[in-house]
Amino acid sequence: MQELQVQLVVRPDPVEVGRARRWARARLAWGGLADDEPCAEVLILIISELVTNAVVHTGCSAELRLHLPELPGRQGTGAGTVRVEVVDTSARAPQPRHAAGMETHGRGLDLVDGLADRWGWQREGAGKRIWCEVDCTEAGSGPPVLAGAHEHTRAVSTGT
Repeated sequence: MQELQVQLVVRPDPVEVGRARRWARARLAWGGLADDEPCAEVLILIISELVTNAVVHTGCSAELRLHLPELPGRQGTGAGTVRVEVVDTSARAPQPRHAAGMETHGRGLDLVDGLADRWGWQREGAGKRIWCEVDCTEAGSGPPVLAGAHEHTRAVSTGT
């Protein structure tokens, strides 16, 4: 299957999170995922969390990448797996936190873990790439095996 990759450079400024969401929403719609589709809503929330982490915790510019399955003639079907990547120049590994009570920070990677079908991170140059995949089909194709990467896959019960 062919895919289309689009990317956006995000400056280390919290206002960039809103710009990244608007940009991603437009690219997802172009790829066939309407705003009100559950998969698009999940992807926008994940993008918001990952870009926020990049601009708040690293103080560096980042690059947001979307890998969209090419769906010629299937506009609005939402079929395929969408991959989101945020690449930054900070060597600091992502640190999942478990926020307590009324804390306003520390839930981002927990949200990504709960919403994405697969996610992980890997070193890239002097920095890192945090990625996730969301299957926008009724039945996903299973998690990929990525050598040298830290990967998390949400378990799905098969009833057997």
